[in-house]
Amino acid sequence: MRAARAGQRVPPALALRVREGFVIKLQTEFGAVTSPRNEGVPIFARFFLGGSIWACVPSSRHEIAVSMLPWVFEALSRGVATYYLMLRACDGGVDAPPRRAEGGRHSAESILGVLPVVHLKHAFFGNCLVSLPFVDGGGILADCREAEESLLSEVITLGRKTGASRIELRQERPLASCNDISAFCSESSRKPLQVATRSDKVRMLLNLPDSSEMLMKSFKSKLRSQITKALKEGMISRTGGAELLEDFYKVFLVNMRDLGSPVHSIKLMRHVLSEFSECSKIVVIYKAKEPVAAALLVGFEKVLRNPWASSLRKYASLGPNMLLYLRVLEYACDNGYQVFDFGRSSAGEGTYKFKEQWGAIPAPLYWHYIFLDGKLPNLESSGKERFEKAIRYWQKLPLIVTRVIGPSIRKHISL
Repeated sequence: MRAARAGQRVPPALALRVREGFVIKLQTEFGAVTSPRNEGVPIFARFFLGGSIWACVPSSRHEIAVSMLPWVFEALSRGVATYYLMLRACDGGVDAPPRRAEGGRHSAESILGVLPVVHLKHAFFGNCLVSLPFVDGGGILADCREAEESLLSEVITLGRKTGASRIELRQERPLASCNDISAFCSESSRKPLQVATRSDKVRMLLNLPDSSEMLMKSFKSKLRSQITKALKEGMISRTGGAELLEDFYKVFLVNMRDLGSPVHSIKLMRHVLSEFSECSKIVVIYKAKEPVAAALLVGFEKVLRNPWASSLRKYASLGPNMLLYLRVLEYACDNGYQVFDFGRSSAGEGTYKFKEQWGAIPAPLYWHYIFLDGKLPNLESSGKERFEKAIRYWQKLPLIVTRVIGPSIRKHISL
């Protein structure tokens, strides 16, 4: 996830209803947040919570404001608790109130670090705190090592209070504090902390030219011929907003079923398009009147992200995916974006090679795992082996079944 430049204003805080993926707007508590050390705030800072009730815990030099949000986001029968940890500087010691800007908001200068955490708890999928589920990044954003350590210590305390077995922090840069996790072990703790970092996933980023005309010229001849093939097959494209959501979801639903994966609720996409209306788009490729490939895009500052994209396998030989990404990249160039984020992949896999052919280069992700139960599992394993039989059964289900029950399962899976 690419960070914004220091000194730039963060958009209004948003809350992510993890249960069914509802996104709702909350009043921002802090106005602007900047961090010179981290070059500002990344795009999904927009998913951070600007909580309304604060439990203030004094530390040696700062006030740790922990938003123990009293409500649990409800969608159907059960919700998922979300916490927002914010470290603020105080003018007159730990008992003094934090600095305020005009209008009563917390001043940008008083905020030393932030950390949003979602509590996912399920009998089968486990009990964990994740920052943040469903996206590539999140984690701790801090001005200095001390602020980073304060937030890390606080989330470990929160993890123990909630009974979580692990904490997952998805960072774009490695957390130095995780190198000495023993410093956060309390003497009264019966179980030692275990820490592991997974760095096999990368984001694939493409630096964009100034115009779509220059974009096409930058491609190798083989790539251009693949794109031309889709055009010769009579495929056309449409770019729009919520009016294309149903067509997008038709493709997405089929593709997820064919992959053997439960699908996100369409409500997630609908609310993302609503809350990010100024910077979100859908691109759909059609064969005659049938949608055969589609992508949902979200932009922030100079980066355009592609959180969800799919195509129908039965049309793969016609190359709809090639035309889809051409139109996506053209849109990015013509709307002033400088970087396109294809999303995460594992080096050497099919999706990695597909993105690489467009000129994308890998940017490492660092997912830190803190195991509060003292057990250190094998992170090298994808865990897919556990679900191989379930995946095969899922691939055989009717689409109507996967659409109805898929979201109730998917919301518990943090990937």
